[in-house]
Amino acid sequence: MCLTLAAALMCAASISVAVASGASASKFPQVEISNAQIRVKLYLPNAKNGYYRGTRFDWSGTIGSLEYHGHEYYGPWFDSVDPKVHDYRFFGNLIIASPCSADSGPVDEFQTNGTALGWDEARVGGTFIKIGVGVLRKDDANYDFVKQYEMVNPGRWTVEAHRHSVEFIQELNDASSGYGYIYRKVIRLVAGKAEMVVEHHLRNTGRRTIQSSVYNHNFLVLDKQALGPDFVITVPFQIRSPNPPRKELAQIRGNRVVYSKVLQNEEVVETLLEGFGDSPRDNEIRIENRRVGAGVRITGDHPLSKLNLWSIRTVLAAEPFVAMTIKPGSEFVWKTTYDYYTLPSNSR
Repeated sequence: MCLTLAAALMCAASISVAVASGASASKFPQVEISNAQIRVKLYLPNAKNGYYRGTRFDWSGTIGSLEYHGHEYYGPWFDSVDPKVHDYRFFGNLIIASPCSADSGPVDEFQTNGTALGWDEARVGGTFIKIGVGVLRKDDANYDFVKQYEMVNPGRWTVEAHRHSVEFIQELNDASSGYGYIYRKVIRLVAGKAEMVVEHHLRNTGRRTIQSSVYNHNFLVLDKQALGPDFVITVPFQIRSPNPPRKELAQIRGNRVVYSKVLQNEEVVETLLEGFGDSPRDNEIRIENRRVGAGVRITGDHPLSKLNLWSIRTVLAAEPFVAMTIKPGSEFVWKTTYDYYTLPSNSR
C-alpha cells in the first residue's frame, strides 16, 4: 500500500470535537500491522482528514492502539479536543486537549534551543520549521510549543505499509530559511517477538546545519489504569532531580519512581530525571503495572541529553531526549525499541 500526501494548506478545526472511538475512529486514514504477538493500529499523516493535524508532534507514527496478551498500551488520554484550549485543561471529570497536544502513543517532537528550527532567525510573518510537521508561519516574537501555527507547507509525505511494518517519508525544502530535509521513519514489528522497533533517518538536504533535539512523549495508557502505586518506573541509574515531585504524590527511590497515591482530579506529577551518563546504556526506561501484570521496556541507541517524566490521572509519559547536529549532506540515524511483556503472577 503506498499513499502520497500532496502539499496543501492545513485548516485548524473551529469547533470542539469528541475523541474518536469505534466506527468514528475508522474514518481516519489508518493501517494495521501485526505479528504473532502484537497488533498495532497506526494513523496516517493527512492534512485534511488525519487523526492528528497539530503543529507540535511529528505526524508520522501516531498509534491509536497496541494490543499484546490481552493488554492495551495506547489510545486517547483525553476526552475531547478544543482549539480554544491551551495544551490541556481539566473540566470536572473531563480532560480537554488542544489540537497540538491531542496525540496518541509514542510520538516524537523536535525542538531547537527550546523553540523550533529557524524560529530565532525568522522575522514575524516569516517561516520556521517543525520537523515531521512542515513549514509554519511565525506570528509572534515568543515561541509556544502547544500553539497551533499556520501551516505554509506540509511537504510531501509518502507512506508504504506492509504486513509487519510501515514506512513514512517526508520531503521538505524551505528556500526562504535555507533548511531542507528528508525524514524517514520505519515502525517495524520483530518476527516472533512482542517487540516494536522505531527507526529514524534524518538527512539534511538544505544549506544550513540542523541543530536539534528530539524526544518521544510516550503517551502510555496501559489498560486505562489510573496512575498510582500500581505503577513503577525504573531506569539503570540512580536518579537525581532538581524538581522532585511532591512526596504525597510520588517519590524517587534510588533508580525508581513510585507513586504514593492514585492521582485524582487535577494532580500532576512532572519531574526531570537526572543522573544518567554519556552511554546509550542509560537510555532505558522500564514501566510496569503490578495490578494488571504488564509492562514495557523502552531502549534507545543514543545517549540521553535529557529525561522528563509527566503524568496525570489518565496517562504516564516518560520522555527521553536525544541531541543531534546534522551538517548539509549528512544524515543522523537513531532507533528506539519497545519490548512489551507480562509479569509473573508472584511478582504482583
